[in-house]
Amino acid sequence: MPLTDYPEHVREAVAATREVVARLHAELPRWGLIVWTAGNVSQRVQVDPAGPSEADLLVIKPSGVTYDELTPESMVVCDLDGTLVDGDRSPSSDTAAHAYVYRHMPEVGGVVHTHSTYATAWAARAEPVPCVLTMMADEFGGPIPIGPFALIGDDSIGRGIVETLRGSRSPAVLMQNHGPFTIGPDAKAAVKAAVMVEEVARTVHISRQLGDPLPIPQDKVDSLFDRYQNVYGR
Repeated sequence: MPLTDYPEHVREAVAATREVVARLHAELPRWGLIVWTAGNVSQRVQVDPAGPSEADLLVIKPSGVTYDELTPESMVVCDLDGTLVDGDRSPSSDTAAHAYVYRHMPEVGGVVHTHSTYATAWAARAEPVPCVLTMMADEFGGPIPIGPFALIGDDSIGRGIVETLRGSRSPAVLMQNHGPFTIGPDAKAAVKAAVMVEEVARTVHISRQLGDPLPIPQDKVDSLFDRYQNVYGR
């Protein structure tokens, strides 16, 4: 149904989510993660953060719009089937993938996709980024996994993301021959994961030019991950 048919408090939550998603899109060019109009950020509309959502909606970037042109008003609203609910433009071509993730991973509140150079280079080789940095152990809890090859246009990419990340500690997957997708409890966390994916992909690539990077033992990875996720910064 159109957004105008939703209760006022839902429309207010949508407006707030549009503000957040528009602002976070600016982080992608800021960190050098995209070129031209590629890439997208989405966030699930959460009416009551303490409880279940009253509206199965997401906010995402419109298709083919440059980052300089993005405003809260230009963000589009879709249901969790990827159908346009509100907006003057077509949703991102990756909307079906985002929607599939939200439908099948209720704990996810934000999804990001980029074609950042080094992470996408690993995806082109269909090779996981090995966990050879304490930063990786902290953020990803192990290697960054590879997802299956899938074409844009339906929910095939979303299925690959869910199949790869469900049960994984990693908030990031490198979809084969495509690029990174990241998830988080909200869009800000997913953007952070996208930034960190590119950083570690670049660093590990450089380390390989110098020699063989040393893997971190699994028990140390587990310890680092637990400390960072449950103690650090609290």
